[in-house]
Amino acid sequence: MPYQTFVVALAKQMLVLIYTIREYDAQISNLFTSMEDATIFTALLGTGPCLAPRLLAALGEDKSRFNSAQEIQNYAGLSPVTERSGQKNWVHWRWQCSKFIRQSFIEWAAKSVGQSYWAGLYCAQQKAKGNSHQSVVRALAYKWVRILFKCWKMGIAYDESKYCTQVGRHDWA
Repeated sequence: MPYQTFVVALAKQMLVLIYTIREYDAQISNLFTSMEDATIFTALLGTGPCLAPRLLAALGEDKSRFNSAQEIQNYAGLSPVTERSGQKNWVHWRWQCSKFIRQSFIEWAAKSVGQSYWAGLYCAQQKAKGNSHQSVVRALAYKWVRILFKCWKMGIAYDESKYCTQVGRHDWA
């Protein structure tokens, strides 16, 4: 009988927590949609109601904060780091970065694969080369940041058909 009471108490606490999370979600949604750049982030394939606000928060509204896509890639921990010593060469990912922001970009890249034609092609191509799923998704996130940077700086929403047309006959790699 004591376990039954304990489970009921935990369930009541979970209901309060669920209600509070819904309030936070509503506030985030209202704030996000009121921001000038919201349409840029909602137009990105795979962002949805959770990742679009996270990515906007990662970049912020101050467009002078980042001067290149490389700066965002470094900030997010998506750029590889190469260490050299004598004849040795070691490439690894960045450890000094916000893990939450890196994870946000990687989650977005993974979700975009099913919604973006070119992202799906890119992943299939990289996997055919023998690359692991995680390395392919990180490389895709690296590519997406270049696209996001240009859209964010120019204040235009991403358009898949325009992007694919511009890339045109180039290799998808």
